[in-house]
Amino acid sequence: MNPGLAVSRSLRRVWTAFIAAVGRMDKSLSPNDTIQRFRKHTFTLSDSVYLLHIFLATFWLAIMQSPGFPLKLLIPILYAILLLVPFTSQFFLPAMPVLSWVLSFYSNRFIPAAYRPTISVVLLPTLESVLYGANISDILTRFTHPFLDIIAWVPYGVVHYTFPFVVAAFLWLFRPKAALHEWARIFGYMNLIGVMVQILFPCAAPWYEVIHGLTPANYGMQGSPGGLLRIDRLFGSSGYTAAFTHSPLVFGAFPSLHSACATLEALFVSHFFPSMTKYIFAYAAVLFWSTMYLTHHYLIDVVGGGCLAVACFYLMLPDELKGPAATAPPGGLSAAGFGSRRSKYDIYDLEEPHGRVRSGRNANGSIMRDAADYDLEGLSDRESDDEEMDITYRSPVVPNGPGSAAPLIRQAGASAAQPKNSHRHTASIASLIRAEERAEDGWSPIGGSFNIPPTPTRAER
Repeated sequence: MNPGLAVSRSLRRVWTAFIAAVGRMDKSLSPNDTIQRFRKHTFTLSDSVYLLHIFLATFWLAIMQSPGFPLKLLIPILYAILLLVPFTSQFFLPAMPVLSWVLSFYSNRFIPAAYRPTISVVLLPTLESVLYGANISDILTRFTHPFLDIIAWVPYGVVHYTFPFVVAAFLWLFRPKAALHEWARIFGYMNLIGVMVQILFPCAAPWYEVIHGLTPANYGMQGSPGGLLRIDRLFGSSGYTAAFTHSPLVFGAFPSLHSACATLEALFVSHFFPSMTKYIFAYAAVLFWSTMYLTHHYLIDVVGGGCLAVACFYLMLPDELKGPAATAPPGGLSAAGFGSRRSKYDIYDLEEPHGRVRSGRNANGSIMRDAADYDLEGLSDRESDDEEMDITYRSPVVPNGPGSAAPLIRQAGASAAQPKNSHRHTASIASLIRAEERAEDGWSPIGGSFNIPPTPTRAER
């Protein structure tokens, strides 16, 4: 297929899905609609999870020092307004676990050091050596090269921060609304659990061992960009150095949330878009390597993050989104062509002729119909593609006059006497073979009409 035509069809498909997705949105701006829905809602035990979010928000806002009081009160006020407006609540209510994770990640820096657990420096490298027979992450960092730095930087420092939004966008466009809600819910809870583990069991990353050895760590130490420092030097910037030096969670090596996010993204994409399975898992594999190559995680951190993602995915994904329901299109779109009837050029993956008229008559006045107008279904799978229809059944008598091809096409519902094992597609191809010789017999497949030879005179006979 022409690459330009393929891109055009893909863009048209995305645009059609976008229009349908916008049409499915709740566009109401009245808080009264939200209040009415709240009154009609039947509360269940699962709704008690919102009490957890309220508790976490209250705790983190209470210890938050920047921004201070009363500016930090604007955070819950703004979020309450977003929940009251139906147009915004359809996004921010499912995103509550994500926001709880972000708030926990940012505010944990304000926990007094006296209440924090001891930082482990030796545990992770020791476990890695015991479980895998060597310090795998140390082996992967012994040889570095600018080309390898770029390969590791792209998934770890760029794609990791943008791909969750890409997954959300594709789920919003091409899958039911519940799929997007579950993505936000599972993604948020997975990261929230990971941050809680990092806060309760703080561990030093490989970059700490490279810089400080196995000396004890304390919460007054700053973070390090690790191998991303080479990226800053390569591009003459300081973005990663500043971000990781002032990270709110310096000693959060286990579990690796980079590997957890990549694993969850791979599971979601392969589940809802099976054709992308090999590509998304290849991305996850490269990211696993990059976390260790850039000295941000040990192998056991990567394994722990992957296990966390697998557990969250299979334990939290509802049965309603398993099986065929996972690949079902959302409301307003059909599985084939997103609601539009497919032409024969789409069915057989052919390039559509320029200026083709989908119905009615074309520029030459001949009838043009879509493949759906004809009975092209019901052909037996046992019929061989090598079988050809005997083209001699085509009568040279043209009831509707010269130039008309309508009598030669059997439309849906019409009956025509044909050989049982005939193959109409190969018959059309066969009629083009040795066209010049067939034209002598009165049939011109190129011209689409019959050429009736003149009646020979008595002398010619």
